[in-house]
Amino acid sequence: MCLSLGAAAFADDAGSVYYLNFKPEADQAWQDLAAKYTEETGVEVKVVTAASGTYSDTLTAEMAKTEAPTIFNIGNKSGITDWGDYALDLTDTSIYAERINDDYVLFDDAGVPKALGYCYESFGIIVNTALLEQAGHSLDEITDFASLKAVADDIHANADTLGFDAFSAPGLDGSSSWRFSGHLANIPLYYQYKDAGLTVGSLPAEITSDYLDNYRNIWDLYITDTAADPTSLSTSTGDESEAEFGEGKAVFYQNGDWEYANLTGNFGMDPETLAMIPIYCGVDGEADAGLNSGTENCWAINAKADEADIQASIDFLTWVVTSEEGTAMLAEQFSGIPFQHAAAGANVFGADAKEYAEAGKYTMFWAFNDTPNVDSWRATVVTALAAYSADPSDANWEQVVSAFVDGWAIEYAAVNG
Repeated sequence: MCLSLGAAAFADDAGSVYYLNFKPEADQAWQDLAAKYTEETGVEVKVVTAASGTYSDTLTAEMAKTEAPTIFNIGNKSGITDWGDYALDLTDTSIYAERINDDYVLFDDAGVPKALGYCYESFGIIVNTALLEQAGHSLDEITDFASLKAVADDIHANADTLGFDAFSAPGLDGSSSWRFSGHLANIPLYYQYKDAGLTVGSLPAEITSDYLDNYRNIWDLYITDTAADPTSLSTSTGDESEAEFGEGKAVFYQNGDWEYANLTGNFGMDPETLAMIPIYCGVDGEADAGLNSGTENCWAINAKADEADIQASIDFLTWVVTSEEGTAMLAEQFSGIPFQHAAAGANVFGADAKEYAEAGKYTMFWAFNDTPNVDSWRATVVTALAAYSADPSDANWEQVVSAFVDGWAIEYAAVNG
C-alpha cells in the first residue's frame, strides 16, 4: 500500500471517511467540520457519535458491519491490545508527521505507532467562582483537602439560604461514572505510580491500597456536600450533574477542560467566573499539586478498510490539524493540541493547567490509562461505590478496596494470562 505524505488529491475515486467520534460534547462541531470538508473537497465524511459511556460497545458493533469506521478512537495501551490488529501503522502518514512529539502517541509492543493523540486534556474540580464568592469564600482559601472540605462543608450547611450547594451530583449512571471509576481513580493510582517510580505504560500486574483512604476522603465529600441523594446515584446521569453546575445550583463540579465549550456555550456561563483546581484528597504535600493532564483521545485508522478510504481518512485528519477551519475547531473544543499548526484557544481551564505547571506544581499524569480490561474493572468499582454511597460503612468501603486492588489483579490476569 502506498500512502501519500502530501495533501489530498481530491479525485472522484478519493474514497470516503467514517469517523466514529468518542466525545459526545463535540458532536456538532465535528458534524459542521465534516460538512465543510465535503463542501470543499467533494469527499464524503460521515461522523457518528457514540453515546456517553458506550463507546466500547458501539465500536465493537460498528466494526462488525460491512461499512465499518475508517477512523476510530483508542484510549490507552489496553485498547491497543484489543484493537491493534485493526489500527494502521501510522509511521509513513502525513497525519503522523504533524505531531509535535511522541508524548501522546500509542505504540504497540513492537514500537509501531498505532494511535495518535489529538488533544491533551486536564481534569480537576471546576469552580464557579462567582457562587464561591457569593458564599463568602475565594479560590485563595483552597490549597489542600482540609481547606476544600472546610469551604464545601460551609456551603452545604447554608445551601437552603444560599440557593445552591457545594458539589453537583456524583452520578454513577454509565454517562457519568467514568468521572469517578476513571478520572477520580487516577488520584490513588498516580500517587502509587509516583512512589514506585512508574510511568504511564508500565502496566503493573498489581496495585496497592496505599492511597485508597485518600480516595475515600474526597468521595465522602462528594456524596455528603451535595443536594444529590446518595442512595440513588446509580441512576444519576452526567447531563444532570452538568446542568446542576451550569445552571448555578452547585459551586464545584468534577470534570475536565473539554466541558469549557458546553459550559460557556450551552449554559452561557461567563469564562471569567470559571476556574479549575486540583482534586485534593489529603495526601502529604498536595499543596504543590497541579491538575491531572494527559489523553485518552487517540485517532486510529482502520487498516482493514479499503485503500482509498484509508487514504481519504489520512487526508481528512491532516486537513483537520493543518487547516484554519480544523485547527480553530480543535482549539475551541479541546485544550492542548499536540500538532505543529495548533491554534491558540480561549479555554480558561487549559490556561489554569499551564499556570499550575509554570508555578512549579507537579502535574498528575494519567496513570488510569494503564487499567487492565478497563470496562470490566470500572464496572466492578462503580458497583462497589454505589453500594458504599447508599450505606457508607467500613465494611462496604472494604468492597471498594477489593474492587480496586483484587479487581485489578483479576483483570490483568484475564488479559495477560
